[in-house]
Amino acid sequence: MRLPAPTRPLPLAELVLLLAALMSMMAFSIDSVMPALPAIAEAFVPEAPSRAQLVILAFVFGTGAGQLVIGPFSDRFGRRPALVLGVGTYVLGALMALGATSLGALLAARLVQGLGAAGSRVVSQAVMRDLFSGRAQARVGSLVFTFFVMVPAVAPFIGQQVIAQTGWRGLFWVYVAMGGAVLGWFLLRQPETLTETNRRPFRLAPVLRAMAEVLRQPVARRYLIVSTLGFGQLMAYIASAQQVFAGAFGVGERFPLYFAIIALISAGSGFLNARLVMHLGMRPMAMVAFGAQIGLAGAFWALWASGAVEALAPGLSLGLFLGWSVTLFFMNGLTFGNITALAMEPLGHIAGTASAVIGALSSVGGVFIALPIGQAFDGSPRPLALGVALCSALAFALVWGDRKRDRFAEAG
Repeated sequence: MRLPAPTRPLPLAELVLLLAALMSMMAFSIDSVMPALPAIAEAFVPEAPSRAQLVILAFVFGTGAGQLVIGPFSDRFGRRPALVLGVGTYVLGALMALGATSLGALLAARLVQGLGAAGSRVVSQAVMRDLFSGRAQARVGSLVFTFFVMVPAVAPFIGQQVIAQTGWRGLFWVYVAMGGAVLGWFLLRQPETLTETNRRPFRLAPVLRAMAEVLRQPVARRYLIVSTLGFGQLMAYIASAQQVFAGAFGVGERFPLYFAIIALISAGSGFLNARLVMHLGMRPMAMVAFGAQIGLAGAFWALWASGAVEALAPGLSLGLFLGWSVTLFFMNGLTFGNITALAMEPLGHIAGTASAVIGALSSVGGVFIALPIGQAFDGSPRPLALGVALCSALAFALVWGDRKRDRFAEAG
C-alpha cells in the first residue's frame, strides 16, 4: 500500500501551510454547516428544529472514533496511504449527504464524513511528530495553528454565502472539492515520514497495547486531560456563540462577521507562542494562558451576574463580549501546540496511534464538556463564561502540578 512519493523535504513555510490545510478540513466541515442548520431543520424536522444540531455532533463523533482506526493504520502503512483512505471516506460521506432524503440519512452521511476527516487530523499530527519533537514541535504546532485558525474564522461566512447561492446541499460539493485539493497537494509534495523502524503491525492486539501505553504514560495522560479541557471550552463557545449573539445581543444574522473578526484578531497568538516557547518553555506558556483566562472569564461572569454588563448600552456590552472572546481564542494559540507536544513527548515511537488516542479522547470528551455548558444557555453569556473559567482552572491546576519536571526534558 505504499504510494510513490517525492523525496525532497518540504520547505518549512509550505509544510506549515500544508499541515494547517489538513487540520482545517475538520474545522471547516463543522463551522461552515452552522448557518445551514435552520434550513436542514425545515427540510427534515420542522417539528423539532433543535435536532438539526445532531448534524454537527454526528460529524464530531465520527472524527473521534475514526482516529482510533486511522492512527494505527498510519503507523503500519504510512502517512500517505492513511490520508488517501481518510480523504476518500470523507468525500464518500459528502456525496452520501447530497442524496440524503431524511435526517437519519444525513446523520449517517455526516458520521461517515467525520470518520474520513479523522485521517487529515491524525496525519497532520503524526507528520509533525515524525519531523519534530519537544519545543521545536510546539513551535511548528503554533505556526500551524496560526494559519489553521483563519479557516474556521471565515467558514460560517463562506457557508452562509454558499447556502444563499445553492442551498445547503451545495456545501457538500465544497467539501468534495476541498478534500480533493488537499489530498492532491499532499501526494504531490510531501514525502513519507514514517520510518521502517517505527512501523507497527496493524492487528488488534498491538493496537490495544499501543493505546494502553498512551493511557498508562503519566505525562501523556495528564496532558490528554488538559487537552480535553481546552477543547471542551472551545467547543462550548462554538456551540453557544450563535445563540449568544442572537439571544443576548440581537445580532444573530451578523454572527459570521463577528466570528471572523474574533478569530482573525486572535490568529497572531500562534506566532507569539512560536517566538516565546523556544525561550520560556511549553509549561510556563500554558500556565500563563490558562491562568489569565481564569481571571478574565471569571471577571466577565461576575460582571454579567451582577447586572453591571446588562446595564451598559447594547454596543458596549457587545464590545465587552467580543473583547473577551478574542482573549479566549488567543489563549488557544498559546496552549494547543504546547499541550499536544507535551502529550506526545514520550510517544514518538507510536506517533500515529498516540495522536489518534489523544485526538479521539480529547474530541469526544470535549463534546461532553461542551454539551452541558451549551444546554445551560439562559439568554446570556453567563453559563459560557463560568464554564470556561472552570475548565481553565482545572487545566491550570494540572499543568501547575507538572511544573517540577526537568525543564530541559522539553528541549528534545
